[in-house]
Amino acid sequence: MTLTGQSTATSSVVAKRSRRLRVIIILGSLSALAPLSIDAYLPGLPQLTESFGTTSAAAQLSLTGFVIGMSLGQLVIGPLSDTLGRRRPLVVGMAVYGAMSIVCAVAPNIIALDAVRFLQGFAGAAGVVIARAVVRDLFTGPAAARFFASLMLVNGLAPILAPVIGGQLLRWTDWRGIFLALAAIGIILAVGVGFGLPETLEPARRRAGGLMITLRTFWRLSHDRVLVGYALTTAFGFGALFAYISGSSFVLQDIYGLSPQAYSAVFAVNSLGIVVCAQVSGRLAHRVGSGRMLRIGLGVMLVGAATLVPGVLVDVGIIGILLGPFLIATSVGLVFPNAMVLALAEHGKDAGAASAMLGVLQFMVGGLVAPLVGVAGDGTEVPLALVMIGCAVASTVAWTVLARPRRRVVPAEA
Repeated sequence: MTLTGQSTATSSVVAKRSRRLRVIIILGSLSALAPLSIDAYLPGLPQLTESFGTTSAAAQLSLTGFVIGMSLGQLVIGPLSDTLGRRRPLVVGMAVYGAMSIVCAVAPNIIALDAVRFLQGFAGAAGVVIARAVVRDLFTGPAAARFFASLMLVNGLAPILAPVIGGQLLRWTDWRGIFLALAAIGIILAVGVGFGLPETLEPARRRAGGLMITLRTFWRLSHDRVLVGYALTTAFGFGALFAYISGSSFVLQDIYGLSPQAYSAVFAVNSLGIVVCAQVSGRLAHRVGSGRMLRIGLGVMLVGAATLVPGVLVDVGIIGILLGPFLIATSVGLVFPNAMVLALAEHGKDAGAASAMLGVLQFMVGGLVAPLVGVAGDGTEVPLALVMIGCAVASTVAWTVLARPRRRVVPAEA
């Protein structure tokens, strides 16, 4: 090969890697929008409550409104992207998310804020649901598992950085400034998608039809035992993780006396564990297979649940409530990317709708389990441990009963 040919080949490889990195950053940032929108303004909730002269319960409804909006938004936007393509719904969704964030910043009362947070979550759902569909458009099998793992590397930073970013913003602004920062992020993402993300669903592959076609698609997908099994596997895994996110600050700070800084360090270690496991999964998926990596992840999740049992039955100290959640959290890095690959593998034409089903069930389960961790008050860790154990077991049962490949029975010869 001539020097010119070598130079051209090298330039092509560099350009391909650059495009891949750009797509990873854009899709990872879109996927991180949900945890960023939930966690970033948590440090400002007490200030928000005082500003509106309302109760903490009313202020917490702004979290509920966002989660419900994110869940319902995926039901609408996912199938819509199967019809219109990926880029247009993404650009519009991020632009509307940015606009609703600005409205949140100028909300006159808590009722208005709760309502607009629902709209913000509905629009922000575009980033979560379409990002998964784009990966399905571009990759299948182990390549998709590796790409999902790369997304989790970007996405895994959001739960670590969001509370820190929110806390730092409060040093020179108030809670309204946090929403303005989210608005800026939404606008940046809209521009990034418009100029940096190619359309991945060509017109020939799009699904024609209106609302009735969409409803029929969901009805058909809801009868796919394997898809529902993988969706419930990830949903209950997310439920275990979201229970920890919802209740760990009260347990670790109020019961075990950790400082906010120490709690942030523990939270960061768990998030780092998710990222590391996701990267290990991505590198091994082509050798081991997504099915086996998923089984390993579920095994780690069950070990974490078993580790929590002594913490419920006897007083084993803070280690008993740290090790179990760490194992359950890190198992998510193995379960999520591989379950998503396997769930979407047979649904290329309906990737948006199938992705929506995955996301909706995740947020529904997360929203349902979050209040359960505080049913016995702030003075006990038992509800948190029980919810995490229950979700870990339910995740494994869902895979075992619904999603696990069935062995073909060969009839014996007469």
